[in-house]
Amino acid sequence: MITITSESSPGTHESTVQPDPGLHLPRILCLHGGGSNARIFRAQCRSLSLQLEERFRLIFADAPFLSGPGPDVESVYAEWGPFRSWVRPTAGGSMSVTWGPGTVDVEAVDKAISNAVLADDSAGATGPIVGLLGFSQGAKMAACLLLRQQQENARRNGPNNRTITNTAYRFAVLLAGRGPLVALDNARKDVVNGGPPSLQLRLPTIHVHGTRDPGLAIHRELLHRDCVKDTARVIEWDGGHRVLIKTKDVALVVDAILQTARKTGVI
Repeated sequence: MITITSESSPGTHESTVQPDPGLHLPRILCLHGGGSNARIFRAQCRSLSLQLEERFRLIFADAPFLSGPGPDVESVYAEWGPFRSWVRPTAGGSMSVTWGPGTVDVEAVDKAISNAVLADDSAGATGPIVGLLGFSQGAKMAACLLLRQQQENARRNGPNNRTITNTAYRFAVLLAGRGPLVALDNARKDVVNGGPPSLQLRLPTIHVHGTRDPGLAIHRELLHRDCVKDTARVIEWDGGHRVLIKTKDVALVVDAILQTARKTGVI
């Protein structure tokens, strides 16, 4: 963020550009829901951004594929297109809810994320990217990316010492996320569906559920089936399938993020 202020003296009028004080902060990569885009998600996350701005810098990425608007997007953000999806829409334009092996174009997703990070780097940001925050389809993608990070970490510590990505995600915030997870590693085409412990998320996750969300049962399933209990925490709030904005609700999520960041050595 660049702040422009005006300073006047007799007979002069000058504008000075104040440097962004958050360029050095650790960064969280934010992934919008299906049928949305980075601009819309930034607006939806305004309350979260405000409460986190002294600790974290948020990066909002555009998904790689064009799509129709999501079910709750068009009523508010109809003029904010084009709309995008993290998975390639079907021939009819609808977005797949169930991701099987090969559903996710991993290279396209990685490029979309890389573009967002490079743009933020070009703006002068220098902080490490330490976490993920996603809503709905973006939450599922965030969880899959965190799973890949976990598998990368295992390789770094294993005999082969082979890695694919150059990321260091320490945690993920999953707003209305659903499973099952999909292993993004090209060497593993399996779907994570209540599999062995090695395929469950052990890296810290924060699950945020609206108690009036029609998909609540599915979101709870992701928490209980695909994440290790000891490193997962849940926050439930009185709302539907949307990003929470009330200060008291957002404060609970922010507190959980800060606690997790401290435990993982991020702050």
